[in-house]
Amino acid sequence: MTAPIPILMYHQVDAPPPKGTPMRGLVVSPAAFARQMAMLRALGFTGMSMQHLLPYLTGQKKGRVFGITFDDGYENNLRCALPVLQRFGFSSTCYVVADRVGQCNDWDRERGVPQVPLMTAAQMQAWVDAGQEIGSHTLTHQDLPKLDLAQQRHEIADARLVLEALVRQPGGVRNFCYPYGGFDQGAVSCAREAGYDTATTTVRGRVNSCSNGDLLTLPRVLISRTTTCIHLALKCLSRYEDRRGPGLSSA
Repeated sequence: MTAPIPILMYHQVDAPPPKGTPMRGLVVSPAAFARQMAMLRALGFTGMSMQHLLPYLTGQKKGRVFGITFDDGYENNLRCALPVLQRFGFSSTCYVVADRVGQCNDWDRERGVPQVPLMTAAQMQAWVDAGQEIGSHTLTHQDLPKLDLAQQRHEIADARLVLEALVRQPGGVRNFCYPYGGFDQGAVSCAREAGYDTATTTVRGRVNSCSNGDLLTLPRVLISRTTTCIHLALKCLSRYEDRRGPGLSSA
């Protein structure tokens, strides 16, 4: 039986903000990120973008692999995470909010989350040129189940068109992530209609070889500021998080 595949869910990789800052736990330090990648490499794993991971998810290929994803498109992913990924020969997917390219995470402002830069179109291209992948995270980071079907379609399908106009990426933008981990039947149908190969959620767990339908509701393994290498190894190698539970509402 093939071992389940972990898809790691990161957000920011940077120096954590001061204690008490909202959503501080979603900022992983560059040193911690480097230790995590080194540990997984030492265990024989290869980190992959969602597009590179796809044949493993469908069972066409086998190997000790894991997915690396970054939600929202922060500039610090390019500055702090990319050198580590290149050091280990790993690829990853950064899910970008299409209408906020070059701006900041304004969807978090009312929660008191610090506003930090998002990648510009030029930085996104540099990310792709360095062997990484750009994925879609909707147009404006809306909680999709709160929208009607037409609005969902606009957020999901048009985001892909906007990103493909901004970035030259082989095969185009093929992979999607639901903001806040929120999805319903309508959102999944829109992701399918838009032609995405995969869509990730914030449901906790690892992925067994799956059908095309399952590829649009993929679980992930949350990595936070306090995730240790031992904890990560447990998440990747044991049954520790092989369960369907509530997602992270603030992703």
